[in-house]
Amino acid sequence: MSYILETDNLTKTFGKKKALNNVSIHVGEGDIYGLVGRNGAGKTTLMKITGGLAHPTSGTYSMFGKTGREMSAYAKKRGILIEDPGLLMDCNGIENLWLKCIALGIKDKKEPKKLMEMVGLGDVPKLKTKKYSFGMKQRLGLALALVGNPELVILDEPINGFDPQGITSVRELITAKQKEGVTFIISSHILGELSKIATKYGFINNGKIIEESTTKELLDKCKSKIELIPSDVPKACTIIEKIGFKDYKVLENGVINIYEQLDRTGNITNALAAESIATIEITKKYEELEDYYVQLVNGKEGQQ
Repeated sequence: MSYILETDNLTKTFGKKKALNNVSIHVGEGDIYGLVGRNGAGKTTLMKITGGLAHPTSGTYSMFGKTGREMSAYAKKRGILIEDPGLLMDCNGIENLWLKCIALGIKDKKEPKKLMEMVGLGDVPKLKTKKYSFGMKQRLGLALALVGNPELVILDEPINGFDPQGITSVRELITAKQKEGVTFIISSHILGELSKIATKYGFINNGKIIEESTTKELLDKCKSKIELIPSDVPKACTIIEKIGFKDYKVLENGVINIYEQLDRTGNITNALAAESIATIEITKKYEELEDYYVQLVNGKEGQQ
């Protein structure tokens, strides 16, 4: 299988410390690759190297099937948001984006406005970025990463500093771009959010990749559930039993957790609606992803 990004035993040393230790990852075209690891695990170092912002001490990586100097011709196909987005504070959002467009040789003057609207900043085009909130700066950083319609986008903690509504909008933007063919590498410590969009995971600890799993492989290892909040809990229980659900639990806060047939959320909402019961909220949750990661890390560390 060919990969849009592949690393081969990447190692990065700072003094006597190995920030990366023989790291090999495999990112397929159209993946949303979730890079999972605690602070200091090596996520940002790996992203900086694959984003062209740092050089490895040893090892290699390929992008779009190219290595070394050949990759420079493909730099425009790669968008990056790592740590500080590097904004010009005395310029507004449109001006920041236009300067990036100029740097990439993009002449379409509508591009900055389109991107501002895409990331939810369409109502503040003339506001200088020094007056932006942290979340607004992150949104503009995301817009900068999307300049030129890149095919590969590398995002380090892209939802850091967002409120729930902002997190949802970023998630929807990423999934929309993925459907257009864009590949993402995303690091996040909010694993519940990452699990809603990731198609593949790389678990990193102490500079080493300890496991790569597709979402399907991971869900086979983690217990998943449907979390349902209906307007009438007792009647909802009767109905979900009637349509074939047996493995469920009612919590004290009125939430019903269903642990089977996770692909039948539509059947549930339709059955409830037929009995005039409103579905206040229904989501798939993979709450044991954090537990799985902790167990994975502890197991690897116990073997050392």
